[in-house]
Amino acid sequence: MAKGISTRGDVLVNMTADGVDLNEVWGELQDVLELWNTERKSVTDLLCYRTVNVADAIAQSVTTDSFEEATEFGIPQAIRPPSDVLKLGYSFKDWDLRTAFTWKFLREATSEQVTAHVTRVLEADNTLTTGTVLNRLFDPATRLNEWGHTCYGLWASDGMVPPPYLGKTFAGDHTHYLTTGYDVLDPPDVEGLLYHVKEHGYGLHPAVTIVILINPVDFDAAGMSSWRAGVEVRTNVKAKWDFIPSALMPAWISDETIHGPVPNSEYNGLQVWGSYAGALVIQSNYVPRGYVAVVATGGPNSDANPVGFREHVNPAYQGLRHIPGNGPYPIQDSFYVRGFGVGTRHRGAAAVAQITTNTLYTPPTTIET
Repeated sequence: MAKGISTRGDVLVNMTADGVDLNEVWGELQDVLELWNTERKSVTDLLCYRTVNVADAIAQSVTTDSFEEATEFGIPQAIRPPSDVLKLGYSFKDWDLRTAFTWKFLREATSEQVTAHVTRVLEADNTLTTGTVLNRLFDPATRLNEWGHTCYGLWASDGMVPPPYLGKTFAGDHTHYLTTGYDVLDPPDVEGLLYHVKEHGYGLHPAVTIVILINPVDFDAAGMSSWRAGVEVRTNVKAKWDFIPSALMPAWISDETIHGPVPNSEYNGLQVWGSYAGALVIQSNYVPRGYVAVVATGGPNSDANPVGFREHVNPAYQGLRHIPGNGPYPIQDSFYVRGFGVGTRHRGAAAVAQITTNTLYTPPTTIET
């Protein structure tokens, strides 16, 4: 009888029931995770800018410099970066999840049954990251990170005065956390959110797109697809603009003529159901029911996006990582790890509203993470 330490080649279970080598399954999972970390499109990508900094000093309004007419004598005024910067912190936490398979399960399971576990991991990661970002967007509460830097929300009437923009000044009670005053979203509510974003200079540059994020239930309850300029949605409440449907909306018969561009049905991997006042309407079940957000975005990972998504300074600890555990094969018992944190970068680049009859804003408690 042979004696000694058993090697991986001695293991009886080395493939799934459908004949796929376990090492091949492990390699496939690594490829999937790499694709997930580099090409994933989601609500989070449009809201965030990736960073490794614990805090950043960011200008809180959009300003430009101007030339002055040259004179024969003297020199022009010198320019410098904007002075209306605010030091904004980003939180950081480590999260993990584990998959574990017995040797009997691996012997009887197909490769699809094994990879199904990883699909659930990816779904959990998307829920975690998206939920955390949306929590930051919808919650005005400030927090301190491990370095003592303040992690802010949007402008929240906390006494801090937003910088002026094109001569418009603000007060310390200025807030981007609003309520509708009614139990259904109305056109003036969305128009007010758009105004709050644009009055700080966000969303006016051609490279920046304004999106309206709303839960499908609230979209239907508001009858948003039927909003028409000058038409009452309820007594004495009228829309200022027309809702322009995209190709995603069900087919309909109408004698109305659309003037101007029709919105595309997709924006960076997200379905666009139409536009209102030039802002793209995106329905997402990640947006908590009873809330709506208007966000100026420069696209995935743009430094103009309102939220910072902080990862570890060491690239080896960034993204969703797969760590082998104990067992003759690394897939038998393995860990999935994500380390990240969030913080608002541009406090005026988004505005949110709670759909409620209350006058005081209350952040949602149902965003899953």
